[in-house]
Amino acid sequence: MPSTPGYKRNYKEEEKTAHARGDDANKATRNKARRIETKLGLVKPHDGKDVDHIKPLSKGGKGLDPKNLRAIPAAKNRSYPRKPDGSMK
Repeated sequence: MPSTPGYKRNYKEEEKTAHARGDDANKATRNKARRIETKLGLVKPHDGKDVDHIKPLSKGGKGLDPKNLRAIPAAKNRSYPRKPDGSMK
């Protein structure tokens, strides 16, 4: 859903919320996984794809194992059911 006209994101508030949920704990691992997939040629910057962990990090998946990574459309990756803390159900 598009934002309303004139809407401005509050990045400080978003960061505070992510920190409270514990999202930043695996941020470095997720960023490195993206770099690995980019080097393999599976994703490109701004291509609309996310690097998905086949076994989620929240369920003990290995973050940097290429066998646990795949490139899928962002809409599909972000539509999985989540718990209130952001982890997978």
